[in-house]
Amino acid sequence: MIEQRIHFIGGGQMAEAIIRAITANQTIAAGRISVTDINEARLQVLTNAYGVDTGRSQETYLAEAGLIVLAVRPQDALDELGQAVTRLAAPDAVIVSIVAGLTLEKLAGVFGAGRPIVRVIPNTLTDTGYGYSGVVLNANASREQVDEFLLGFGKVQYMEETFLDIFTGYGVAGPNYIYYFIESLVDAGVLAGLPREQAWNVALENMAGAVLMLRQTGLHPRQLLDINNSPGGVGMHGLYELNNSDFAAGLQRSVMAAVKRTTELGAK
Repeated sequence: MIEQRIHFIGGGQMAEAIIRAITANQTIAAGRISVTDINEARLQVLTNAYGVDTGRSQETYLAEAGLIVLAVRPQDALDELGQAVTRLAAPDAVIVSIVAGLTLEKLAGVFGAGRPIVRVIPNTLTDTGYGYSGVVLNANASREQVDEFLLGFGKVQYMEETFLDIFTGYGVAGPNYIYYFIESLVDAGVLAGLPREQAWNVALENMAGAVLMLRQTGLHPRQLLDINNSPGGVGMHGLYELNNSDFAAGLQRSVMAAVKRTTELGAK
């Protein structure tokens, strides 16, 4: 269990998802988490739901924190925050930014080039323990400083910063593609004549089982397709129509559009 204090600057939905996961997993005691936000009603929600500390000043929290999680919009008075952190926080207190588009260079300009700074693009599956967060460290930060915290809300992939936009559009947006695929597959079952509940259960079971087969066998998806489909059979006829639908290229275009948009937002 983490013994140092963690302070969240900003208490929005992503911050709440992380807090919910790390308190449920007992990564850290709720009393060692503090949050400040301009929205008082939001702070009340977080206190009531998770028992985190929201009743004292940001100055006090910054002076006590070992990890400072930046969870505000890029335009929200960052220079003032940087000055406060420089003045009040311990020199080895780690800045963990979950703000998209703020590069390590920009963050160093705000919080100081000598401070440990970590960029995190959190996964959106925090409640499940699945999903990867993409993480980039500056030269002053180490994995040991943030590993326990980050693993409290999923898995972690450390990477070069040049890959982070790609990771965001592909990895973090990834559940969207899965949700959409399952919705479409269930609709296909209903179109064919199955009751919706039955189609829903079959789709979820097939999805979970197919992932487990890939993990257990270590086989490439094409190898499993070859095993499952006999010449001229039912499965091959279905795959033929799926190929004609431009399914693979459509999915790839979706990922590329998401990556492009991530890059555009980061340039603003």
